[in-house]
Amino acid sequence: MKKLFPDANSALDGLLKNDLLIASGGFGLCGLPERLLDAVRDSGVTGLTFVSNNAGIDNEGIGKLLRTKQVKKMISSYVGENKEFERQYLAGELEVEFCPQGTLAERMRAGGAGIPGFYTKTGVGTLVAEGKEIKEFGGEEYILERGIFADLSLVKAWKADESGNLVFRKTARNFNLPAATCGKVCVAEVEEVVPVGSLDPDCIHLPGVYVQRMIIGAPYEKKIEFRTVREREAA
Repeated sequence: MKKLFPDANSALDGLLKNDLLIASGGFGLCGLPERLLDAVRDSGVTGLTFVSNNAGIDNEGIGKLLRTKQVKKMISSYVGENKEFERQYLAGELEVEFCPQGTLAERMRAGGAGIPGFYTKTGVGTLVAEGKEIKEFGGEEYILERGIFADLSLVKAWKADESGNLVFRKTARNFNLPAATCGKVCVAEVEEVVPVGSLDPDCIHLPGVYVQRMIIGAPYEKKIEFRTVREREAA
């Protein structure tokens, strides 16, 4: 099965439609599937629900799709650094499901493992628990959280072989791995593709069985969320 496509548009051909639930990897600007998100935006599909740790920043990552009003709902754990996200949420234009970060990662992992739900103490007695089943174990309360089963997964990896085995670089592993496993179809963008057998099996983070399509997205510009410098000392 040929998995490598020439560009993001061709890799997503036949997969996009309105009202999809999309799991997207990345944390801030680290490990974002930039090329694939741009292609989703350019396709014009609307009514999308995104599952992602956050929505990038203004005009980066999912933030680009917020600008074009293609996202109807975000399931995420962090909503800072994005003024358009804040504006739409406060104006009632965007539905937001807040989810503690560890719980969100586990919900994706559970979906990838075929687990429909699990119990956790995180959020007990807070707004996170509202409307959710609560069960007692050993005299303590736990919240039922549901696994996430996405229509499509979009992830960014450092290196891949031709079979789709992926290696993530350092902290770009973040949400990319659980996001990749919880979708019916996973499309990955990578910096480099090497022949099968070139990767050390012990260094593969995601087996190729989870990846249906790939593109080479390089070269990438290293973007910084906040550029902080020291104040110049008086002469």
